[in-house]
Amino acid sequence: MCPTEFSRRRWLGLTACTAAAMLLPRPAESAPLADAALTPEMASRFAAVALKAIQTEYPNKLDHVMTGPADVQSPRVQHPIFYGSFDWHSSVHGHWMLIRLLRTQPSLTQADSIRTVLDSHFAPANVAVELAYLQRAESSSFERPYGWGWYLRLAQDLAEWDDTQGRRWAAQLQPLTDAFVARFMGFLPKLVYPIRVGTHTNSALALTFALDFARATHSAALETLIVKRARDWYAGDDDAAAHLEPSGYDFLSPALIEADLMRRVLAPTEFSRWLGRFLRGIERGRPATLFRPGKVLDRSDGHLVHLDGLNLSRAWCWRGIAHTLPVGDPRRAIALKGAVLHRDAGLAAVLSGHYEGEHWLPQFATYLLTEVN
Repeated sequence: MCPTEFSRRRWLGLTACTAAAMLLPRPAESAPLADAALTPEMASRFAAVALKAIQTEYPNKLDHVMTGPADVQSPRVQHPIFYGSFDWHSSVHGHWMLIRLLRTQPSLTQADSIRTVLDSHFAPANVAVELAYLQRAESSSFERPYGWGWYLRLAQDLAEWDDTQGRRWAAQLQPLTDAFVARFMGFLPKLVYPIRVGTHTNSALALTFALDFARATHSAALETLIVKRARDWYAGDDDAAAHLEPSGYDFLSPALIEADLMRRVLAPTEFSRWLGRFLRGIERGRPATLFRPGKVLDRSDGHLVHLDGLNLSRAWCWRGIAHTLPVGDPRRAIALKGAVLHRDAGLAAVLSGHYEGEHWLPQFATYLLTEVN
C-alpha cells in the first residue's frame, strides 16, 4: 500500500509508490554510487515528465521586473524557449536533461519527440526574443547566478555532443551562450563576498557549472576569472558551519557544494589539505548532519520539497569528494557511504506525483547518475 505521506494525485499517470519502487534499489541491492547508473526505464520516465513540463506554461513563477503596462506579458511571450516547467531556470535544466538523455540513452523511447520539441524551441526567432529579454536594463540580475550556471551546463552538453542536430542547436543558441558568459565576466569581479546559502543564489554551484563549461569550451578568460574568484572567496576557509545544516528550504549543502567547486580549483594534494581544515572530522562521520539525509513531510509544498533535491546534490558532492581523495584516505570510504545514503533517499522521491518536485527533481537525479567526475 502506498505510504500516506504521498498524495493519491497522479501526474502523467504515475503514482508516487510506483515511481519510488521503480527508482529506488532494494536495501540489500544498494550499489556503490560509482556503479549506479541511469537505466533505460528511469530515463524514459524522466524524459516523459520533462517533455511535458517544458511545454506546460502554467502554473508559472516569473522573475520579472515591470516598468509599465507593456511589460505585462505571458511567460511564453517573454520566454518562447524557456516558458515551461514552472520557472525559467527549471525549464533550462529540463531542456538540459533532455539533451543529456539523447546523448546517453541512444534507444530512448521519446528521442524523436524530444528532437522535434527542442528543434521548435531553439528556433532562431525564439533565441532572439530570449536575448532581447536579457538585454533589458531591468534584466541585469535575471536568474543570477543559478539560471546562468545551468544555462552554461546546457551549452556545454551541446558543445561536447557529436550530433548534427546538436551542433546546429549550439550554433543557434550561441548568442545566448555569449550573453551568459559576458554576465559572469562582468559580475564576478564586482561580487566582493560569496553567497553561502543552500538555494538559488549560492555562488559555488554557479561557478562549478561555469568552470566546467569554460574548460570544456576552452574559454580561457572565463576559467581564469572563476579560479581566481574561487580562491579569493574559499581557499582560506576553515571549520565550515556544517553542523547547522540543513536549513528548511535547502536544495544545496553550502559546505559540500563549496567543496565540490574547490576540488576542481585545487590540485588533489592541496584539496586534501584544504578539506581537512574545512570539514574536520568527516573521517569519523562528523558532523552527523552532513551524513543524515534531509526529511520532507509534505511534497506538495514547493519549498519543503527542496530537501529532496538536497539529498541528490549532496550525493553528487560526496561522490566527487571521494573520487578526488587518494585511495586509502579514510575520508574516501565515508564520503562514498554518505553519497549512497543520500542517493537512495533522493531517488525515492524524484517522482512523487507532485508537480512541485517533479518539474525539477528528475534533472538533479540525471545529473547525479550521468555526470562523470
